[in-house]
Amino acid sequence: MFYKYAYIFIALTLLLFTSTCSKGTAKFTISGNISDATLGVGLENGIISIFKVPVGSTEKILIESKTLGSNGAYTFIFPREAMEKYVIEVLKENYFDINEDISFSSLSSSNENYRDYNTTAKSWVKIKLLNNNPISSDHLRFIKQQGKENCLECCPTSEQNYYGALDTSIYCINDANTNYSIYYWLVGTSTQNLLSVNTLIFDTTDIILQY
Repeated sequence: MFYKYAYIFIALTLLLFTSTCSKGTAKFTISGNISDATLGVGLENGIISIFKVPVGSTEKILIESKTLGSNGAYTFIFPREAMEKYVIEVLKENYFDINEDISFSSLSSSNENYRDYNTTAKSWVKIKLLNNNPISSDHLRFIKQQGKENCLECCPTSEQNYYGALDTSIYCINDANTNYSIYYWLVGTSTQNLLSVNTLIFDTTDIILQY
């Protein structure tokens, strides 16, 4: 009888130990595709990384990085840990960075978690401002009508004002193969116009504003 109970005890202990280990080794799988929205293909050779951010912290701790193939597909498999969040970061030269938060509560350890993201190639516009016959009272005002917004490199969307003699250039970033336009007017005169260009991928396109 003693051996029977001892055997049952050992079996239960092993079952509990196995269950505990199984829970302790649970994993998250995050997969998806990273796309080049400008060219309509995968973001080949982009560097994708996943970070974990501990609860109550802002520190990003790298879990893994990899280089994307031609289809932009990726998969990360990593231990399930109670974190504040996870962060997906994608970098490629001459493309806008991807930086996306994934909350811990949104992830499942029993199913694959799919996250698709896309980015655009960069282009630039050179706005050349030239006052041909300046006088001190000249007042040029312009405002962006079309163009990329809300990025660290973006030019402001507010009115821009210039006075008197002027011969300068302003460089503004944009999503490649899209329009960039400004509307300008000379304050106190009837002179006003809309200037628009399509900014080519990885290139700089000129807008020339002469008055």
